[in-house]
Amino acid sequence: MFLEQRIVPDDPSSIAYFMGCAGQGKSIAVDVHLDDIDWYIQQAQDKMVEITYIIDTHVHADHYSGGKVLAAITGAQYMLHESAAANFEFTALKDQQVLNAGNVGVQIIHTPGHTLDSICLLVTDNSRAPNPWFILSQHTLFVGSVGRPDLRGQEEMMAGLLYDTLHNKLLTLPSHIEILPGAKAGSVCGAGISAKPLSTIGYEKINNPMLSLSKNEFITEILANLPPYPDKMDKIIEANISQ
Repeated sequence: MFLEQRIVPDDPSSIAYFMGCAGQGKSIAVDVHLDDIDWYIQQAQDKMVEITYIIDTHVHADHYSGGKVLAAITGAQYMLHESAAANFEFTALKDQQVLNAGNVGVQIIHTPGHTLDSICLLVTDNSRAPNPWFILSQHTLFVGSVGRPDLRGQEEMMAGLLYDTLHNKLLTLPSHIEILPGAKAGSVCGAGISAKPLSTIGYEKINNPMLSLSKNEFITEILANLPPYPDKMDKIIEANISQ
């Protein structure tokens, strides 16, 4: 398989992904920024693959999504979790659903907490081994931190959901699973994020300070250290849920 971790030029704290199977000519674009569409098209041409699936791991509040536009250009399916409150048609993803792009298998894990519709993508390279290799944890689990739960209100309830997601879903994965997040230091999507753009489940269990707290401590800590809201947040959300 191939995997490109795209540090977005107009937002260097944000990370998007392009992955797939060159042998069978299939690929998946994840969390595409509106200003980054040409990069994905060029990558697909260079690798001689079609863009099969375009996934937004939640309705974003910090950048304009390019997913719908890229789907219109390429004919790929544009996908969100089935709970996403979008005012347009999209291909709905379900928890535990598996997508295949050639030898690349992607299991959808519904991970509410950052937003209600947040998902993570557990990835297997079936040409290498039948077991999952890494997870695109996007804005749910970061290196050294976790996602913020307050972007749509109900902060305390959402923080509790995030705690449950982390401990009942992500931290139950094998320790060797690599974590590839959707942001690094400087992002407004979480406090205290490391500048290192990857880690493992095992390392974060030991060293991520948010993961050793009780649920009440977690809720108190995360709500006491929220970053500023993203610039133009309401406008961006409205654009991302509209036609």
